[in-house]
Amino acid sequence: MEKLEAVYFDLDGTLIDTAPDFYTVLNTLLKKHGRPEVTYSAVRANVSNGARALTELGFGTGPDDLTFPAFLEELLDAYEQHLAVDTVLFPGMAEALDWMDANEIPWGIVTNKPARFTGKVLEGLGLHERVGPVLCPDDVKQRKPDPEGLLIAASADKVTPANCLYVGDHLRDIQAGQNAGMATAVAAFGYIDADDDPHGWQANYYLDEGTDLLPLLKTLRG
Repeated sequence: MEKLEAVYFDLDGTLIDTAPDFYTVLNTLLKKHGRPEVTYSAVRANVSNGARALTELGFGTGPDDLTFPAFLEELLDAYEQHLAVDTVLFPGMAEALDWMDANEIPWGIVTNKPARFTGKVLEGLGLHERVGPVLCPDDVKQRKPDPEGLLIAASADKVTPANCLYVGDHLRDIQAGQNAGMATAVAAFGYIDADDDPHGWQANYYLDEGTDLLPLLKTLRG
């Protein structure tokens, strides 16, 4: 990297902490259906894998089960009504975004979270008027770890991928960044599964806390 030109983020587990709202929504549905509640730690470990993983966690049914589609849709509908209640930016992210805005460094989001929810949660957090490119599965032919979303974002910002940083909390995020030719940083404070080894993902940088991001950005900016 010659000089940092832009920063792109995964969303859940990287820029924002959505686990509290998913925890509330899922357990409300489980109670409604007379099912036992699941722990917060279990929800947190599955958020990055999406609503399908949370449905399987809560209802114990896989995608091949006849009841799965109905439970999944019920969860998605409930989440849409409760998606920016307890969701917050991770510590340190507000300061990093403020610094990038002040220094006119573009930042955007490349996520596997559907646009149906992404736009509303960004609006709920007051980020929708500040963020640059936002790429969801609806906007690409190939999801991460394919680099398509990141390359579209870089093209929109008219920046060189090699001078961009992608931050994520999942192996597919790091692979997507690498496939796009970008520098990568692991959000180790995010939704890392207990069985994962993020140190083995071969990212360029490793962020133990969200507050580690701003010092890194200042160093990369030079």
